[in-house]
Amino acid sequence: MRIELLPSLSIGDSADLAVIAGPCVIESEQHVHFLAEAMARELGGPFVFKASYDKANRTSVDSYRGPGLVEGLRILGGLKARGFPILTDIHEPSHADAAAEVADILQIPAFLCRQTDLLVAAGRTGRVVNIKKGQFVSPYDIRLAAEKVASTGNNRILLTERGSSFGYNNLVVDMRGLSVMRGHGWPVVFDATHSVQMPGAAGKASGGQPEFIAPLARAAVAVGVDALFVEVHEEPARALSDGANALRLELLGGLVRKLRRIRVAAMETGA
Repeated sequence: MRIELLPSLSIGDSADLAVIAGPCVIESEQHVHFLAEAMARELGGPFVFKASYDKANRTSVDSYRGPGLVEGLRILGGLKARGFPILTDIHEPSHADAAAEVADILQIPAFLCRQTDLLVAAGRTGRVVNIKKGQFVSPYDIRLAAEKVASTGNNRILLTERGSSFGYNNLVVDMRGLSVMRGHGWPVVFDATHSVQMPGAAGKASGGQPEFIAPLARAAVAVGVDALFVEVHEEPARALSDGANALRLELLGGLVRKLRRIRVAAMETGA
């Protein structure tokens, strides 16, 4: 399956490796515009800008959540008006229609990937729906979540791998799962930054091992994913959410260029 977002940007089949990138959460209007422009320069081509207007699943009640639905969608709408395709996540069925007015892709968070009402509400908007495979869900079973979206008549679905629970405060990526997920018939995305997250490892926040972003991404592209999902920040240590596992902005372009060369080689060998 191939999902077109722009004439020059699609995800799936023989399309070029697509990139979904941006900060974990909207920190300010100025910041998202700065990052969008900087990432466009790094990548030298179209990509999907991602950011959350509300992080309703933060580890601590004291953690920054974002500007909220109304203000967050207004900010993302400004990027949309400039031609950037937008991905944002929704946590409640009641948010689906409003978010769909701005976002090209509605994302279902990993912790909510089995919530039927949320999946159906997202599907009914007609927007692309990106389902993040929960840390507790097998690559075989995520098909059932996709079928909930497809039951609305909307088959524009992406499946995202973001690691599986491996004991306490740790995740592991089973590369076999990427092939299993592709077998379900929808494009597969690899989330290279949440896959190196260490949930709750920093006490009131998650830790991370960003040094493993590149090697895991290379392995995933070699297996045969259709898109890279990566959270990016110019100063990860100062990010208001998930900075411990974010990719530094200046590393983005070089990483994606290497991954695209790997994708070409993998396709030539039938991966």
